[in-house]
Amino acid sequence: MLLEAKDIHKHYGDLHVLKGVDVAIKSGEIVSIVGASGAGKSTLLHILGTLDQSDQGTLVMDGTDLSKLKGDKLAAFRNERIGFIFQFHNLLPEFTAEENIIIPGLIAGKKEATLKQRALELSDLLGIPPRLQHKPSELSGGEQQRVAVARALVNSPSVIFADEPSGNLDTNSAKSLHELFFTLRSQFGQSFVIVTHNQALAKMSDRMLTMKDGKIIDQP
Repeated sequence: MLLEAKDIHKHYGDLHVLKGVDVAIKSGEIVSIVGASGAGKSTLLHILGTLDQSDQGTLVMDGTDLSKLKGDKLAAFRNERIGFIFQFHNLLPEFTAEENIIIPGLIAGKKEATLKQRALELSDLLGIPPRLQHKPSELSGGEQQRVAVARALVNSPSVIFADEPSGNLDTNSAKSLHELFFTLRSQFGQSFVIVTHNQALAKMSDRMLTMKDGKIIDQP
């Protein structure tokens, strides 16, 4: 099992957001998390991706107990083993597409020349090679999201966490992005955990987890 979370609880003040969630993700699996706004989907995703910490419960990835990693060690693990795709891209506006893509690799201490070659290969796969030297403001929404996908992939992580990745895209761009996830899974064997309101994407996934009131109420 790639990732196992058990009895995950999270409070924000008096608000009990996650109420004992159990999740297991296999290698190479695409899992969607669905549910109404406020069900706890994004909170769970952030905890699974180590961007936030639970108040209770355990999180193990590739045999590593992430609760025992702190500070720089946790940040290094996250950078090298986990990729993120967000609804609003989170690209740095002052940098080119290529520079945005390779930033996680530079943080990991990899050689710039190697990373630029990796960025070229990924952008070719994702359909953005002519745009690598453009800044985010010069790219369409679909192109920006593909740059964000390339950035998530540059360190060859074990799992990609995506939070409403097609939420700001038009119908055709969203469909293209959804199909891309399955192409990437076939190419690289990575797992994807996707929070989405898009039922078409959710139904394409290997499994769909339904959340309600801080719990998973349906988990095939």
